Amino acid sequence: MRFNKKQWSWIFYDWANSGYGIIVTTAVLPVYFKSVAQNSGVSAANATAFWGYANSFGTLLVSILAPVLGALADYPHHKKKLMNYFAFLGIIMTFGLAVVPSSQWQMLIGVYILSIIGYSAGNLFYDSFLTDVADNYEMDSISSNGYAYGYLGGVVAFIIFLVLQLTSGFGMLSSYGVARWSFVLAAVWWIVFYLPMLKNVHQVYSLPANPHPVISSFKRVWETMTHLRQYKAAAWFLVAYFFYIDGVDTIFTMATSIGMDMGINTTTLMLVLLVVQLVAFPFSILYGWLANQVSARAGILLGIVLYFGICLYALKLTTATDFWILAVLVGTSQGGIQALSRSYFGKLIPKESGSEFFGFYNILGKFSAVLGPILVGIVTQITGKSTIGAASLSILFLIGLIIFLMLPRLTTSD
Repeated sequence: MRFNKKQWSWIFYDWANSGYGIIVTTAVLPVYFKSVAQNSGVSAANATAFWGYANSFGTLLVSILAPVLGALADYPHHKKKLMNYFAFLGIIMTFGLAVVPSSQWQMLIGVYILSIIGYSAGNLFYDSFLTDVADNYEMDSISSNGYAYGYLGGVVAFIIFLVLQLTSGFGMLSSYGVARWSFVLAAVWWIVFYLPMLKNVHQVYSLPANPHPVISSFKRVWETMTHLRQYKAAAWFLVAYFFYIDGVDTIFTMATSIGMDMGINTTTLMLVLLVVQLVAFPFSILYGWLANQVSARAGILLGIVLYFGICLYALKLTTATDFWILAVLVGTSQGGIQALSRSYFGKLIPKESGSEFFGFYNILGKFSAVLGPILVGIVTQITGKSTIGAASLSILFLIGLIIFLMLPRLTTSD
């Protein structure tokens, strides 16, 4: 499928903020923050706890506000303005991470929380713009390419960071200097590749203008919550999505801990992360092709079943080779299941209220990140094996599968 300028511009926002996702939240800032905090007298345990609190607080705040922000974005010209506000908040705060003094760990974590808010809220409006750039037939392919190029962009940004890190090994930069330059890289990457969307993508669908959009948005969210039975398919999809996307997110976030428990070193784990991103690029596009050939529903079902198998495969993890196989399997379906979930939901909802509904979509996606880690933690503590803890996630995929099987096939390029 050929994409027009508007669609490519939308796709490349995923590429734009991928540098933040992999450099700031995954690879560099967690280690940098822990070092800064411990050098300021904070214990390792407290540093880890504060890092967890920061992530939870920023994500929770956006999750709570997501439906109202989405409802507000459905009024004429509001979606782009709100996306700009939050995207630039994220970009500026990412720059800010580079200039916070290394002795000010409290300020560092405060700036990070603001960057999370900008990143997460910006993604809410980005997701909802899918209905403005694509019709029902195009959604699966465009959504899949968004995830695919996001993974590829993350790989390229991560490789540039690794080059910086290698340079520091020859004494040209301090380790703190590498971290700070990586934050600058993530911010520049974000703003440069956001420019096409800024120029070419505009809101197409909207509700009639309202003189009191904020008050009206709160009312609309309440009305939608109390009348979700009018959107039965969308409501049941969100329930299914809550369970299976929890499993998807938990496997990715817990993989490093499981690898460390198996004795795999940090360098290898970084390489595994890179390979997962590389594998996810072509397979995300493949899922979009599958949706066009068969249906998005079939693609999502395939992803859920494969993840169910991945969880069971975790039971036999004993060697580094087993872990590599698990990582590649995750890469084959991680982007595809997320991309088709986004496009499938986009077809179930009224386009003029798309941002409001994607607000609920995002809040379910964020809150789902709670149940999985708790399940893994409890089972791991009881059994003493993190691999059995990972296998317990199969329950979430099974529940999600049963509910999703009840959802309808759609008439236009399901």
